[in-house]
Amino acid sequence: MKTLQATFFLFVFVPLVNSAPPVHQESLQFYEYDTDVTMGSLIQQDYEMQSKDIRKDGTNISLDTSLRLQGDDSNVPPTKDTNLPTCLLCVCLSGSVYCEEIDIEAVPPLPKETAYLYARFNKIKRIAVSDFADITTLRRIDFSGNRIEEIEDGAFSKLLLLEELSLAENRLLKLPVLPPKLTTLNANQNRIKSRGIKANAFKKLTNLAYLYLGHNALESVPLNLPESLRILHLQYNNITTITDDTFCKSNNTRYIRTHMDEIRMEGNPILLAKHVNAFSCLRTLPVGTYY
Repeated sequence: MKTLQATFFLFVFVPLVNSAPPVHQESLQFYEYDTDVTMGSLIQQDYEMQSKDIRKDGTNISLDTSLRLQGDDSNVPPTKDTNLPTCLLCVCLSGSVYCEEIDIEAVPPLPKETAYLYARFNKIKRIAVSDFADITTLRRIDFSGNRIEEIEDGAFSKLLLLEELSLAENRLLKLPVLPPKLTTLNANQNRIKSRGIKANAFKKLTNLAYLYLGHNALESVPLNLPESLRILHLQYNNITTITDDTFCKSNNTRYIRTHMDEIRMEGNPILLAKHVNAFSCLRTLPVGTYY
C-alpha cells in the first residue's frame, strides 16, 4: 500500500513537460464550431504518457486505479474552501482546468490562478456571478455543448483579462454583459433573438474580432458592431432586412470597414441583392442569397 501511495504522489505533483496552456494561434479555428478540435484526445495522451511513467517505476497500477485509491474524498462536493475536489474531478495543468464530459451541472470552484477553463459537453444550466467572483486571471472560457439557459449579467464583469468566450450549443435566449477585452465570442447554435442582445452590447468591445451568432433566431443584424470586427457569422437566423447603416454609414460615402474580412448570412429569409447600398463600405460582399 505504501508503494501505491508513493506512486500517486509522483503523478500529482511532478510537473509535466510541455504542460503549459495551449498558445492561441488562430481564434477562428478554435471557436468556429465546424472546425473546433476537442481537447479530449490531448488529455488522453497525457494520461497515457503518465501511465507509462508509472509502470517504469516498477508497479502495474493504472492511472484510473491510482485516482481511485485516494478517492475516499472524491465524492465530497467541491467547496470554496479547497481546490482539491475540483482537481480530482477535473484535470488541472499549469493554469488550465479541463472539466469536459463529466456531467457536472454547475461551474466547479476553480483554483485562483486559473487562466483557461474548458467545461464542454456537460449539464451546466446556469452561470452565476459567484462562479467567477474570485477568479480574475481567466483568459479563455469554453462552455460549448452544455444546457445553459441563463447567465447573470455580472457573471463576466470582473474578468478583465478574458479574451475568448464560447457559449456555443446551449439554450441561451439572450447574451449577458460581456467583458471589455473580449476578442472572440462564439454563441452559435442557441435560441437568441434580437431582443436578447442589447443595442450597445458590442459597441465598447474595441478588441472584438470574431463574432459567431449563427444558427440562432435573430431577426436583424446586431447594432453598433465595433470597427475591430473581422469575422461575423449570422448564418441560419431569421434576418429579413438590413439598412444602409447596418454595416456602413449612410452619411459618409468614403467610409470603409478596413478590418472586416467575412460576413456570412446564408440561410436567412433575405434577398441581399435588394440591399446593395448596405455593403458599399465592405471590401467583400456577404455570403448569402442574391437572387
